[in-house]
Amino acid sequence: MKQKRIIGRREKITLPKWGLNLISAKVDTGAYTSSIHSEYAEEKTVKGKKVLEFRLLSPGHIKYTGETFQTSNYTQKKVKNSFGQAEIRYKIITKVLMFGEEFEAEFTLSDRSKMRNAILIGRKTLKGRFLVDVDQVNLSHHFKKTTR
Repeated sequence: MKQKRIIGRREKITLPKWGLNLISAKVDTGAYTSSIHSEYAEEKTVKGKKVLEFRLLSPGHIKYTGETFQTSNYTQKKVKNSFGQAEIRYKIITKVLMFGEEFEAEFTLSDRSKMRNAILIGRKTLKGRFLVDVDQVNLSHHFKKTTR
């Protein structure tokens, strides 16, 4: 069995496919699925194939690029929001880089404009990989600095 890394309540993660490097994410063991802020997501048909077109973060976010992404690898998922209400959200898969390791994770696209963190890391991403120390923050970023 692989050794689990200790992470803090907030971590800097990299999402290479989306050009988001060392972006802050809240670690939330109460959430099952990870999510990322999106104000625009729309299903379209391109060359006869359904694709999801989306933008990440909001114009006021320091890491916002305004770039529009497309994927055909998406589904819809019923999720309970932070207020306990059921919502249907788009779910996409991307690569995440933490502690020098790259792995795939699922993210739902949601409106997190009223939340402090644009990205939330849920239990499904944490399971089998990480233990959470709520007294710590940005351990993956510190790991990167100490292994150069």
